[in-house]
Amino acid sequence: MIPQDYPRVNIEAVKPQIDCGRYPIKRVVGEKVAVSADIYKEGHDKLSAVLKARKVGEKAWQESPLTLALNDDWYGEFTVTEIGPWEYTIEAYADHYRSWVEEISKKNVPGAKLESELLEGMAIIRKSAAMAKGEDRARIESIIGAMESAVGAGEQQGAVDLGIGGVLHSLMARYPDRSEGYELAPTLQVMVNRPISRFAAWYEFFPRSQSTTPHKHGTLQDSIRRLPEIKAMGFDVIYLPPIHPIGHSFRKGKNNSLTAEPTDVGSPWAIGNEHGGHTGLEPKLGTWDDWDRFVATCRELEIEIALDYVMNCSPDHPYVTAHPEWFFHRPDGSIKYAENPPKKYQDVYPLNFGTSDRAGLWQEMLRVFLFWIDKGVTTFRVDNPHTKPVAFWEWVIGQVHRQHPGVIFLAEAFTKPKMMRLLAKAGYAQSYTYFTWRNEKDEITEYVNELTNGEMKEYFTGNFFANTPDILPPILQYGGRPAFIMRAVLAATLSSVYGIYSGYELCENAAIQGKEEYLDSEKYEVKVRNWRAPGNIVDIITRINQIRRESPALHRYNNVLFLATDNPNIIAYAKMTEDRSDIIVCAVNLDPYHQQVATLQIPLGSFDIGWDEQYQAHDLLSDRTYRWSGPTAYVELSPHNTMAHIIKIRRW
Repeated sequence: MIPQDYPRVNIEAVKPQIDCGRYPIKRVVGEKVAVSADIYKEGHDKLSAVLKARKVGEKAWQESPLTLALNDDWYGEFTVTEIGPWEYTIEAYADHYRSWVEEISKKNVPGAKLESELLEGMAIIRKSAAMAKGEDRARIESIIGAMESAVGAGEQQGAVDLGIGGVLHSLMARYPDRSEGYELAPTLQVMVNRPISRFAAWYEFFPRSQSTTPHKHGTLQDSIRRLPEIKAMGFDVIYLPPIHPIGHSFRKGKNNSLTAEPTDVGSPWAIGNEHGGHTGLEPKLGTWDDWDRFVATCRELEIEIALDYVMNCSPDHPYVTAHPEWFFHRPDGSIKYAENPPKKYQDVYPLNFGTSDRAGLWQEMLRVFLFWIDKGVTTFRVDNPHTKPVAFWEWVIGQVHRQHPGVIFLAEAFTKPKMMRLLAKAGYAQSYTYFTWRNEKDEITEYVNELTNGEMKEYFTGNFFANTPDILPPILQYGGRPAFIMRAVLAATLSSVYGIYSGYELCENAAIQGKEEYLDSEKYEVKVRNWRAPGNIVDIITRINQIRRESPALHRYNNVLFLATDNPNIIAYAKMTEDRSDIIVCAVNLDPYHQQVATLQIPLGSFDIGWDEQYQAHDLLSDRTYRWSGPTAYVELSPHNTMAHIIKIRRW
C-alpha cells in the first residue's frame, strides 16, 4: 500500500534520551539541555530546524534554532526554568526560501534568463507574507511589489537583489513555510528538580543521641540545640533515621544482640508499637509540638530535612493486626521476618508489595509520604528500594510529584548496577553509590567517569556518602585521621552532592573485627559524644564546605576532568565553569600512611591559559599561594600535614 503521508524530513539519533524516550532525563532549575540530532532529507533542499521546549501543561513552545555542523549533525540547547516535568521535541523542514536563494544565486550569471525562477521565488515569499503580521507583512509585500515592478521593467538583476537581500532574508527567517516538515513525536521528557538535589552537603544524625548527659536518651529539643553547630559546619540537609515508635517484640540489644536488656532502645528500623506506626513519633523523642519547633528551626537555619523512609514493620506495628495480608507468610500461616543471609532481623517484618491488596498497600505508602511532606519533610532517603517493584516507585514518585514537584527522593540501593540505574530512571533524583568502596586511583577514575561522562549523567546523580551507620569501610577503620580527611575531600569535590554520618568528624573508627560495621553501633544504642574531642576534623569539614559554597565549579556534577600524574598514590582532577571563570584543581594523597609526591599534567588548553603564561595556584585548604607556569606542577602531600590540595587557578 502506498503511504498517504510520511515524514518529509528524517530526524534520527536524538540525544539526550533514555531508553528511546521511555524515561525522562534529569536537570535542575537553571541548567541547560544540550540537544543533538541527525537531520536530513532526500534531494538538495536547504533544511532548517528548531528545538521546541515547554513545561508539561503549557500550550506555547519555547523555540530556539538548531545549528548545522557537519554531515547532517545538528545542535542546540534550551534552559529549564521551573521545577516539574518538561518536554521537548524537534521540528525540521525544507527551507524553500533558502533553497531558492542558493539556486538563483548559482544561475545568476551573465546572459541567464531567470523569469521563471523569479516567479517561483515570489510565490515562496507570498506564503511567508500571508503568515506575517503588522509592519513585517507590509515590508514583505512591499518587496514583492518592487520585485514585480523590476521584472516588468526588465530589470532582472534588481529583482534578484531584492529577493536575496539581507532585509528580506531576516524577515523570511521569522515566517518560514514549514508545510513540508516533520515534528518528532512523541515528545521527549525532562524531569526538573530543585538545585539542592544536585548540590548539597548532607549530615546524618540520630536525634536520640543528641543528649549531653551520658546514657540519657536524646530528644528533639536536644536536636534543636545541636542544629546551629551542624549549620556552622556548612551542611544543607539534615538526614534523620526513622523517628517512629520502636517495636518491643524481638527488640535487638546492643551490637545487634538477640537479647535486649530492659534499658535497650532497639533499632529505629523496627517500626511500630502501641504508639503508632509510620505516621507516629517515638514518644521518647518528644511531642508533635517539639517536631514542629525542630522543623521551624531548620527553616530558620536554611536546613532541609531528609527522613528515612523504611517499609519495615515490627511485630507490634498496627498494620500487622489490621492488614495481615500485607506481609509474607510461611506455610504454617505465621508472618516471615526479614533475612539477608546470614543476617536475620527477627524484629522486622517486610511488606509484601505483591499482596492481594496491592491497591490498599500502595495507597497507604503514598499516604505516609504525603503525611511527612505536610510535616515539613522535603527529601526522603528510601531504605532498600531495590527490594520493591520498580513499578511501585514509578507510580508513587509520580503521584507525589503531581502534588509536590519539589520533593527529592534518594535511593539507598547498594545493589546491581542495572537496578541502581533503573531506579534513577524511574524517578529517584539521587542514589547512593559504590564510591564508599573505591579507593585506588584507577578504580576511582573509572567509576566517576562512568557516572559523570556517559549516558548516566543524563539521569543519575550519585550522592557520595563517606560513611553510613551500616558501613565503616576498611580505609576508615585502619587509615586513621588522614584517611578521614582524604575521603572527605574526595566525596565533597568529586560529586556535587555528598554526605557524612555523625561521628565522622570525630574520626570514629571502632569496628567489629573482620566486618565493615561499627562496634557499639548507634543503630542499637544511644551514644553521647564530645563534639570537640581531641583529633576531630570539624574545622577541616567546615572549611571544605565553605570552599564548596564559594566555588561555582564545585556546584556542578558532570564536569570532572581527571589529570594525569606520575604517581598512582596521588589522584588529581579539575572542575570548572563553562566560561572558565572558576577553575578548581584537586590533588589528593590516597595513601593515609606515607608522604607522596607527584607531577601533575595541567591541561592549559582546557583552562584557556597560554603555554608560557604564569598563573596563580591558591590552595584554599591551607591558604597558601603558588606561582605556576607551563603544563606541569609538582605537589607533595603527607598524612602528617597536608593530605590534599583544593586549588583555585587564577591568572596573575
